[in-house]
Order: sequence, then C-alpha cells, then structure tokens
Amino acid sequence: MEKRATYRQWWIGIGFAIPQIVLIFTFFYWPAGQAVYWSLTLQQPWGGGNIWVGLDNFREILSDPNYWASVWRSIVFAGFSTAIAMICALLLAVCVDRELTGSRLYRVVLIWPYGIAAPALALAFRFMLAPQAGLIAFVNDVWPGIWDPGLNGTDAMISVIAAFSWKYVGYDFIFFLSALQSIPRSHIEAAALDGAGVLRRLVDIQLPLLTPTVFFLLVIDITESFQDSFGIVDIMTAGGPARATELMVYKIYFDGFRGLDYSGAAAQSIILMILIMGLTILQFRFIERRVHYK
Repeated sequence: MEKRATYRQWWIGIGFAIPQIVLIFTFFYWPAGQAVYWSLTLQQPWGGGNIWVGLDNFREILSDPNYWASVWRSIVFAGFSTAIAMICALLLAVCVDRELTGSRLYRVVLIWPYGIAAPALALAFRFMLAPQAGLIAFVNDVWPGIWDPGLNGTDAMISVIAAFSWKYVGYDFIFFLSALQSIPRSHIEAAALDGAGVLRRLVDIQLPLLTPTVFFLLVIDITESFQDSFGIVDIMTAGGPARATELMVYKIYFDGFRGLDYSGAAAQSIILMILIMGLTILQFRFIERRVHYK
C-alpha cells in the first residue's frame, strides 16, 4: 500500500509550498508576463513609457526574411547538435558499460565537459578551430582555404555545432550509462548464451530498454539547443559571418541590446517559447508512442 505524507495542521503543507511558488512566480511567470506585455507595446529605447501596438511587432517579425532564416538555422543547429551529442554519448556509454580497459577513468573524464562554462568552451574551440593558429592550421597548409569560419558560413556553423555537441556529450553520457547499468545483467547474459553478439544484444535488447532515456534526452537536448547556445555563438562567431550563425536566441539579444528594439526582441522571445513548447508537444505526441517503459 502506498504511503502518503500527511500533516495535522493544513498550513504546514502550504508553508512548504510557498517558497517554491514564490520562486516560480519571480523567475518564470513575472518575466514571461513582462515579455508578453512588451511584445504588445512599443518600448521606448531611452524610457518614456510604452505605446500599445497590439500584434504589430509580431507582424513585422514574421514578415522579415532574416528572422525566418534564423529560425531555419536554429532548426538545423538543433537537429545536428542533438544527433551528434546523443550518438557519441551512447557509443561512449556502451564502451564504459562493457568495462573495457580504463573504463573507470573514462567514466570520470567524460563527465567533465558539461561542467565547463559555455564562454570558456567557446573560447577553447575558437582557438582550436582557428585557420591560422589552431589545429586546423595544419590542414590549411595542405589544402589552402579549405577551412575558414571567419569567411565561410558553413564552416562557422560546423564549428558552433561541434562545440555545443561536445559540451552535451558529457551530459547525455551520464544518463545513458545509468540506463545501461540499470538493465538486468541476466538479460544480457541469456542473449550471450544464445549466441547473440555485442551488436545484436545492443540492437535487440539494450536499445529498446533505453527508449525512455533516449526520449528524455531528445526533449532536453533540443530544448537546450534553442535556448542555451547564446554563449557559444557570441564568443565563437558573434552571429557571423554574414549572419550565417545568427540563431534565434542570438537574434533576440542582438536586436534587443544592440539594436535597442526591446519590443521586437520580446516578441521574438515569445515566438521562441511557443516554438519550443510546440516541438515538445510534438515529441510527446508522436515519438513517445515508440517508448517502452516496461
């Protein structure tokens, strides 16, 4: 029989809930409400009050081809970075779970990248991928001009995706390794006795049992790729060259704090929030059907 915590006085439970309610209201509902209000008004750059404009800010944004280009770039960035991070993390977790030589050391080292701040990570990758002084400089000596993130938009996007994926490999690795170790060893041993190889056991037994973890990480990684990429983009490319890496979250910052278009930036943040919510609902609606919880 399931046991539930009960309190003799009704106000004790409310007392425990009030701090959490205050935090949620202060750091989520209040800023979100302010963003909605600003998106429906014209905020003066240097003060002077707000002018009600209704949906004009949204109409202006949705008619801007540069904004739709940033949406497409954000989707491409989210897709590639999520796929790379999850695939690499799964392969590393499988290797560590098999307890290969040095697996205990790898288990600790592979977690560290997630603890590195995004600006520090971006600065390191900016140096390593620099065409003049980084590791890629040796490649440019053999094939001059084959790599230049400062001038080539595709190279710049690849470098940003590589940095972001490298950071989240450590995060995904933790969950994949925990999920693999929670699978009963009797299942793996029985399959091995039946003659199933390592790859066959992975595909037929481990991956189906990992679907809850895969689904969870898919939702988290896609959400984070839309909203946690600002630091990496700002340090590595600053949205360039020629807006090739200007993602939605960076465009919000650029238009709001550099272009002083606070109302337009607020409207973009509302659209970004709706997009993330829509993608999450679609994942729960269609992808969760393939998840095996038992």
